[in-house]
Amino acid sequence: MSPQETLSPVVTGAKAQATAAATPETRAATESDAPIATQVLAADDTLDDDNDSAIGGDSLSSTASIASSIYKFRVENGRTYNGYGDRRYFMPNDEVEQDRLDLQHHLFQLTFRGGMFTAPIDRKKVHRILDAGTGTGIWAIDMGDMCPEAEVFGVDVSPIQPQFVPPNVKFEIDDLEKPWTFTSGFDFVFSRMMTGSFPDWRQYINHCYEFTNPGGYCEVQDVCLPVRCDDDTLTNTNLERYGNLMLEGSLKLGVGLDVALKTKQCMEEAGFVDVNQVTYKWPLNRWPANKAMKEIGLWAHEVTMSNLSGLSIALFTHGLGWSVEELEVFLADVRKDLKNSKIHSYMPIYVVVGRKPGAKEETTVVA
Repeated sequence: MSPQETLSPVVTGAKAQATAAATPETRAATESDAPIATQVLAADDTLDDDNDSAIGGDSLSSTASIASSIYKFRVENGRTYNGYGDRRYFMPNDEVEQDRLDLQHHLFQLTFRGGMFTAPIDRKKVHRILDAGTGTGIWAIDMGDMCPEAEVFGVDVSPIQPQFVPPNVKFEIDDLEKPWTFTSGFDFVFSRMMTGSFPDWRQYINHCYEFTNPGGYCEVQDVCLPVRCDDDTLTNTNLERYGNLMLEGSLKLGVGLDVALKTKQCMEEAGFVDVNQVTYKWPLNRWPANKAMKEIGLWAHEVTMSNLSGLSIALFTHGLGWSVEELEVFLADVRKDLKNSKIHSYMPIYVVVGRKPGAKEETTVVA
């Protein structure tokens, strides 16, 4: 872990304010201020990176019972990783990563104008909800508050969820790469940032289809590498090289970080209908001229910088054979590029929604 990977004061304050202001009624949307990836963002040429306090330097982790062995996390290069079964997920699960995941949750809410999903579900008719890969459980907890009559199940390989949760929310430790053993299906199956979790992405989508009730919805939200840019400002930069190497390392480990490219096709082949894909942009700093996108860029920057070492270390050391020392030297240059508002980089976020055919239901967008 690199020195001082913590949240900047700007984002710490904004995070607290956003959490206090959020209400269940503001947590769902089907449209966003964030442009889809086919739109070109205009850059703000007035930014002064050297005097921008909003961007810091090194600012910024199914049914089996939780046995004591699950809490014996693997320790590698000073980071902790899940210890459940033989699962070897490349992301750490320590406090730094947990903070990053909660920041990322807010970033998604900004992207969806306060919402958490885009599927046209009716919260009054949804009885069982699955959050696959729940992480800290923040999405499942918010959904439990939003849909108090529904049962919300959050599943992950790491037991990093809070103990005190809404009465309708339940967390379970399980490896979703293995056969799913739920006794009942779900009206809404949701997953977010699961790219890199499964060597067989098609099998994962098939599991989602199998356990989505007829008439129910599945939504998959994922990032896709490499880093993108709509002009030539990313060309021949360390950030461009970083994105390409991250993808290369993931492919060598059999968990490609570009699987979002085939999610729509996998969902259609699994049997989902009315499958819709929208791709959003997360600028990697405050370079856009648009005010809303500038804010999204600030948060995306913090989400990336807060745990850049954690995002990278397993893929570089195991996938590419780098030493930790080599990686940290390289990441120092990557951080400089991430701060540089003259580099108009962004990450594409793929959001794919599909419905399982069956019982014809009226659908009302949750408001």
